[in-house]
Amino acid sequence: MPIVTVQLTREGTEPGVDHVTTEQKAAIYKGVSEVLLDVLGKPLDWTWVVFEEVEMENWGWGGMPVPEYRKLLAAKGV
Repeated sequence: MPIVTVQLTREGTEPGVDHVTTEQKAAIYKGVSEVLLDVLGKPLDWTWVVFEEVEMENWGWGGMPVPEYRKLLAAKGV
């Protein structure tokens, strides 16, 4: 039985939303499960998908907090 963990920063993708929505999670559960079915032949009801939403202050990137690193990338035009 596959177990897939999806880690994301706790933030939204739309204005006014500060988390991954229930609908977005449902689409990811389905999509990840279907990939494992297509690639490995694992039945959908054998696949577990677990979300871990991490607060922004608990996630670092490039040696600094994510918001600071994103500002650095934006300043570089990346």
